[in-house]
Amino acid sequence: MAKKVMSGDEGSKSAEPTLPVDKRSVEPAKSTPSIADPAAVAVGKTQQTATNTGSVLVAGENTAKIKLGTQTLTTDGRKRAVIESVSPQVDAGRFPIKRVAGETVIVEADVFTDGHDALYCAVQYRRQGETAWQEVPMRALVNDRWRGEFQVQEVGRYEYTVCAWVDAFKSWRHDLGRWEQAEDVALSLRMGAELATKASQRASGADAQWLANRAKELVGDQDMEYRRQLGLDAELVRQMYRHADRQFEIQYDKILSVVVDDERARFSTWYEMFPRSCGSTPNQHGTFKDCETWLPRLATMGFDVLYFPPIHPIGRINRKGKNNTLTPGPDDVGSPWAIGAEEGGHKSILPALGTLEDFRHLVEKARELGIDIALDIALQCAPDHPYVKEHPDWFRWRPDGTVQYAENPPKKYQDIYPFNFETSDWKALWEEIKSIFEFWVAQGVRIFRVDNPHTKSFAMWEWLIAEIKKNTPNAIFLAEAFTRPKVMHRLAKLGYTQSYTYYTWRNTRWELIEYLNELTKGPGREYFRPNFWPNTPDILAASLQYGGRAGFMSRLVMAATMTANYGIYGPAFEMLEHIAVKPGSEEYLDSEKYQIRYRSFQDLDGPKGLRDFITLVNLIRKRNPALQSDWGLRFHDVDNEQIICYSKATAKHSNVILVVVNLDPNYTQSGWASLDLAALGVDPQQPFQVHDLLSGSRYIWNGPRNYIELNPSRMPAHIFRIRSRVQTEQDFNSFSG
Repeated sequence: MAKKVMSGDEGSKSAEPTLPVDKRSVEPAKSTPSIADPAAVAVGKTQQTATNTGSVLVAGENTAKIKLGTQTLTTDGRKRAVIESVSPQVDAGRFPIKRVAGETVIVEADVFTDGHDALYCAVQYRRQGETAWQEVPMRALVNDRWRGEFQVQEVGRYEYTVCAWVDAFKSWRHDLGRWEQAEDVALSLRMGAELATKASQRASGADAQWLANRAKELVGDQDMEYRRQLGLDAELVRQMYRHADRQFEIQYDKILSVVVDDERARFSTWYEMFPRSCGSTPNQHGTFKDCETWLPRLATMGFDVLYFPPIHPIGRINRKGKNNTLTPGPDDVGSPWAIGAEEGGHKSILPALGTLEDFRHLVEKARELGIDIALDIALQCAPDHPYVKEHPDWFRWRPDGTVQYAENPPKKYQDIYPFNFETSDWKALWEEIKSIFEFWVAQGVRIFRVDNPHTKSFAMWEWLIAEIKKNTPNAIFLAEAFTRPKVMHRLAKLGYTQSYTYYTWRNTRWELIEYLNELTKGPGREYFRPNFWPNTPDILAASLQYGGRAGFMSRLVMAATMTANYGIYGPAFEMLEHIAVKPGSEEYLDSEKYQIRYRSFQDLDGPKGLRDFITLVNLIRKRNPALQSDWGLRFHDVDNEQIICYSKATAKHSNVILVVVNLDPNYTQSGWASLDLAALGVDPQQPFQVHDLLSGSRYIWNGPRNYIELNPSRMPAHIFRIRSRVQTEQDFNSFSG
């Protein structure tokens, strides 16, 4: 008997049996698309509301033109299915969702029809540029909601939509299992034979013969109950699905899209450093060859993205001195973000760093160790950048005849000229900016951190990122935009792969929980991939200025475990640098933005540094798949506001991580955690083991309430791996975190 799933009326047949996941290649429908919901008055990509209730029906052979107000709708009245509220989609399909190769896209939709007839619903998907759809069936949930899923296998862009039709065979099969009187069963079998015969005429070869034979068997001489079972047979379901009558099929009126990136878009570990500070002795300007000596160390520490601030020639006009002074000395090196001098601009390298060949060699050496070199692209110019003379109309000019430099009152950046994206020569400006990215892609770079993208044209970013991804589909763009939420989200919708966040300024438990729930459970999770940074060369947060060693450790643990992408401004973080240029400022004293800062390996790897702790946290991230995605995050209650507790789990709970952090860097905090055992995949009737991957300790816990205590002078956090079905502290198999 077919499983009956009620959805609304008692007689509904919308669910019927769950078909096997049979991916089909379906050619595009050639019939005129129908309107799924005329009341919404939506046709294709245009939406318009009728302004009066008058309508005129003009009959045709199979279609009718319905006049509603000022709009005429062409519809085939025999197409009775309705498709609404398809998810996921971003801004009604205006922008793509995002996934990583190998991930699954789960699609849901409201699909229904008039009356009690059964429906067939399917998700259709294809690589962009293909014409034929691949198809997987959807299953009914409740209240006419349907769900289906497909997997995106390759980096690039996919399209998907939903189709449905009233399915006479499903309706027939549903009723066949319910009839009780012999005459009703006999009549139903005759109707089924007619359906199978028609399907055989749509089929060919062995399928056509099989269906024709089954039609004869349904009305043959065998026992009636035996013939009923033939009608309920799973093979008949498969054959009728393969050769379904789809002449009244309707497709959702939007084709939605998904951008598919490689794994590093979802899971990456960034280390930022200034190449010029990598010299082997104090006061020596570092080179790319010096940077190569850092690579084995960073690889051992678990970093897979090494990010450089701009590596271009630095302007001499209005150059900044140490601590952002306007009166530089003759040996001051200036800010790398003041790009361009007589040696060249955005496609040139600061000579003191080495040659283009040196840079390519560094990129190759890094890649051999599993590290990608990421470059900062800052679309701005020093006053002596070649662009200023060659393209004066790309900049804003003030009434006194000077170029408008960057300002953020009361701050002034006299060494930087922003581009004017309202120039009449905007097309040439866009093309030139695209050529900058293309140049560095040609040198082996595919990851870009873009400086202040929110101060550049939205339209340009949407065009440029799409253009770069045509030939470099695995390109990654990180938006360094600390600005208003809607602006940050717009950049992510336009194509930015990852985004900086407000994590740096979220300190209390309530702030962190609210923000993380927004990022991982809100609608933005379909396109906004957060990248948590506890510090940057521009931002020395108060939590680091006053939190001591424990503050650095707890902020690192949360950044590394709350989100799958995180990074640190490396040498400064490792050395616990925490002195601001003045009280109330987030600017580092002796900021590396304006001077070379030498740090020896002996100091970095010494007892005062955090190398070993950072290495351990990164190793835990790499060994535990639960920490390599954002969507599995769940928070758990603790009766102490100074303690935050959260977990991450893989889909089938094969890997479960529970993190507990003391938010108070100065005092021991304790409390009782109330765990959501279902989120942990734990049987509430059985004890379970928690293995602290930071200390190596193991504990047996029972039930949802468990005591926790954290002394920040020893260790401000636990990163537990959960293991169920253990009886004693000795009853476990040895394993590493």
